[in-house]
Amino acid sequence: MERKLTCLDLFCGAGGLSKGFLDAGYEVVLGVDYDDAALRTFQENHGSATAMKLDLFDHANLDHIVEFLKDKGIDDLDVLIGGPPCQGFSYAGKMNINDKRNFLYLAMVKLTDRLKPKAVLLENVLAMIEAKGGVGAKRVIKDFCEIGYKMVPKVLFAPDYGVPQLRRRVFFVGLKNSDVDFEFPLPIVDEAHYVTCEQAISDLPSLQLENGDIIRGTVVQEYIAPPMSEYQKLMRGRSAFVYNHIGSVPIEKTRKMIALVPEGKNYLALPEEYRGMYKYHEALTRYHSKKPSLTINTGHRSHFHYKWNRIPTVRESARLQSFPDDFLFFGNQSDQFKQVGNAVPPMLGQAIAEQLKNILINEEQ
Repeated sequence: MERKLTCLDLFCGAGGLSKGFLDAGYEVVLGVDYDDAALRTFQENHGSATAMKLDLFDHANLDHIVEFLKDKGIDDLDVLIGGPPCQGFSYAGKMNINDKRNFLYLAMVKLTDRLKPKAVLLENVLAMIEAKGGVGAKRVIKDFCEIGYKMVPKVLFAPDYGVPQLRRRVFFVGLKNSDVDFEFPLPIVDEAHYVTCEQAISDLPSLQLENGDIIRGTVVQEYIAPPMSEYQKLMRGRSAFVYNHIGSVPIEKTRKMIALVPEGKNYLALPEEYRGMYKYHEALTRYHSKKPSLTINTGHRSHFHYKWNRIPTVRESARLQSFPDDFLFFGNQSDQFKQVGNAVPPMLGQAIAEQLKNILINEEQ
């Protein structure tokens, strides 16, 4: 019987990346973050995994992780994964490459050096490899190389792996003391067959207000239609109810404006007299039913449902991120949007996890 590979998730957030590893058959033993709501979400959705709150600016706190693994009898961790915050490299921010948050990845470097896992996976924003001559990516590659991990970076496009979202992220994967470059999984879907917004969320109720039954700590609603696509069947899986689907009705002015925007367009499609009211380039963006969504954000209220004149709910955003319906989000609504928007799509994480699993299992044989 094939043993389960062990996985530890640093900067885990809600745990989208580790959910992918869980679905690939790994034993996720620990998730570490500093966000209370995200840690509760992680704890509730990763089986027997432990959620641990630590400030990873302080590298002395890595001792707690080492002690935890020792107490669990895990002497040989298989994979360390994580998506350290790098807001200074975000295109949405001020692009300050010396932002102290850009150096949080060093906690992963130091923990990798102490634990010596068989493999390490680091995920981050596209700007890390594109902006300022790729200085962020060069730092990551250099620092891991010095401790014996040859990090291979690659930009992955989520729709290529069945995720209904136009999301690009850079992934770095390194194998311990190996001269072999990690080969990333090939796309499984071509552009003509990308999963669309309609195929992802059309079976969900139009709106759930803040009332109804409470199950597993959140308001629930029953499905009102059967699944209308293979993707919806996959997302509904074992779930008997719709969770995290509380709607938010915009103010009347916004409703009137978004009603004027066709599918796939934004504020630039408004009559000329209204365009000057908006400056943000994604303002009043309405998803297109026949295409994947734009990159899910953390709740900026700039994206709108392809059919309804409102922003997507947490559950709709989670579907577009490939979180299954039985994955529940906790905290207030703002917390939940942040957790969904910051996550790695689980299906994308799973594709990498399965590729890595094949390598690690073969090395043991």
